[in-house]
Amino acid sequence: MGPRGLLLLLSGALALTETWAGPHTLRHYGTLTSRLGKSQYVNVGYVDDTEVLRFDSDLPHARAQPGLPWKEQPWVQQEDPHFWEEQTQLFKLCEQHSGARLNNLRAYYNQSEDGSHTFQIVSACVVGSGGRFLRAYGQYAYDGTEIFTLNLELSPRTKANTTAQITVLRNLLHQENVEGWSDYLQHRCISRLRQFLEKGKETLLRADPPKTHITHHPISDQEVTLRCWALGFYPADISLTWQREGEDLTQDMELVETRPAGDGTFQKWAAVAVPPGEEQRYTCHVQHQGLPEPLTLRWEPPSQTTINIMGIVGIAAALGLLGAVAAGAVMWRRKCSGRGRKSYSQAACKSGCWGGDIWDPWESVGWSL
Repeated sequence: MGPRGLLLLLSGALALTETWAGPHTLRHYGTLTSRLGKSQYVNVGYVDDTEVLRFDSDLPHARAQPGLPWKEQPWVQQEDPHFWEEQTQLFKLCEQHSGARLNNLRAYYNQSEDGSHTFQIVSACVVGSGGRFLRAYGQYAYDGTEIFTLNLELSPRTKANTTAQITVLRNLLHQENVEGWSDYLQHRCISRLRQFLEKGKETLLRADPPKTHITHHPISDQEVTLRCWALGFYPADISLTWQREGEDLTQDMELVETRPAGDGTFQKWAAVAVPPGEEQRYTCHVQHQGLPEPLTLRWEPPSQTTINIMGIVGIAAALGLLGAVAAGAVMWRRKCSGRGRKSYSQAACKSGCWGGDIWDPWESVGWSL
């Protein structure tokens, strides 16, 4: 398999994630980057859509840390320090393992130590109802190129069926790697996933429904964009679709990838271009675990009452501004006629009040005093 960039591993592992109503997944993304003989190792762990662990070797006194929004959870703060120490040691072992693999691969491809290289490891294990092992996945990539894949699937006979694909020389990845991967994915990974699900169930087993609305964006005289928004939902799995009088418009709509909102929830939108005046023929359909039933949304134009109120407010503001300008003009003219302060002379007024360097506010609105 050829290079696909550093996102190759992410797409492979994400394929394991199923709908929230079914299995739960523990995923780890580890990346070792080597530049000019110096290296950095970062490992991030997720349970379903929540970051639960993070390790960065570049930080002072690098240790495993809980990910957001886990830091504020009472059980995380009260967790036995031996748990975090154990996670730290595991991450450091992964860092050593990744460094050794990167050096072997660099030598295999006869590359200099002065270049920039990456070695990535992704692992994922999945449990079903009751915490039963379903499947697992392990993968290596060097500079974005997949070099090793291990898939574990539960067979109909409830026995794990192991398949491995090695695309580099076996002296780089020995048979014990396959056996070690299999043991880790089926036992330690599953055990850790069950532990997270039990202790963090208030966070992991929640279902926050999306806040939805439709916005209206005129593009031209012939086109309007309707955008259907879903905000503040968890878990990340959601369905947004547009229909025109019941006809699916999946091929004609613009759909962005689900994005983290930064507070542990997610957001997404889907847009469709429609002719002006036909907006009411289009509906947005939203499905999410947090909703008791799917939603159907239709863009509603502002009511006439709202338009009238806005118009009245606008007219009142304009009249208030004109009144203030008029009052200022009257005061200025009084000063020029000698009824104001004595320091203002008639000569000065005649030369500058309305025809010289002084701005006439009434001329700007087409009126004249």
